[in-house]
Amino acid sequence: MKIKWPFLVSMILLTVFLVGCEPLTVLDPKGPMAARQASDIMLSIGIMAVVVIVVLVILVYILVKYRASKQPYDYEPPHVEANIWVEVICIGIPILIVAYLSFVSVQSNYIVESAPTGYEDKEPLVVYASTSDWKWHFSYPEQGIETVNYLYIPTDRPLEFRLYSYGPITSFWIPQLGGQKYAMADMVTTLHLAADVPGEYIGRNANFSGKGFAENIFNVTAMSQQEFDEWVKEVYETAKPLTESTFNKLLEPGHLGQMTFTGTHLEFSPAPEHNHDSVTDEAEHDEQSRNESNEESDHSGH
Repeated sequence: MKIKWPFLVSMILLTVFLVGCEPLTVLDPKGPMAARQASDIMLSIGIMAVVVIVVLVILVYILVKYRASKQPYDYEPPHVEANIWVEVICIGIPILIVAYLSFVSVQSNYIVESAPTGYEDKEPLVVYASTSDWKWHFSYPEQGIETVNYLYIPTDRPLEFRLYSYGPITSFWIPQLGGQKYAMADMVTTLHLAADVPGEYIGRNANFSGKGFAENIFNVTAMSQQEFDEWVKEVYETAKPLTESTFNKLLEPGHLGQMTFTGTHLEFSPAPEHNHDSVTDEAEHDEQSRNESNEESDHSGH
């Protein structure tokens, strides 16, 4: 009885804990990229489950078959030589599993890094997603508007997010639309997504970036293209223009609510979309220095 009660209490506490867990949004995809990744996750879980079940069955079989028995004191078990087929199975099956999962992973990487399947012929909506401590700035250059800590997107249209950071490295992640990608200072990374289903989703920074990391989240609303266009018109009717001084204040560390502006910070603080090759940068720098020195010589000659 003393053993049963702790066991029952542990099971009850475990049940209560699991009931309080949030649903796995990565397994509830609302876009083609997330659907591909959810499929890969379920494939991996299925393969691992088969391996675990087979190993447990073999374990039970071995324990039963070779359990202790009442043999004479001088009994000697038969000498068994190595079995080549057992070794082939024990080594070959893990190699095949790893090779297959590697092939699927590489194939999926190419798929999620390109335009979403079924959207290849559609013009993407380009959104510059930049982050600062601890907030998200979304610039819509085509629409000429900017939002803070919330994102409106149209469904049935490819999305091209251009990511960068005004502070430490962060990670842009909308679990129900696709995988995460890092946003870094002094460079731009591109993430392709699409939303098939209208709805409300949660996005967040998936990379620890200081004490405000836990609340570095943003809301995502997917809607029809018509509703998206109406929202853009409403922004121009109600929102104030974004100035450089206002944007500089937004970059200061801290948390903010949702904000909306006309215009984008790209006009006075453009994204760092330049060449990062060290050799090229050095050559360009040398050429610029030579041009400046030549100009100075010409002026001094005159």
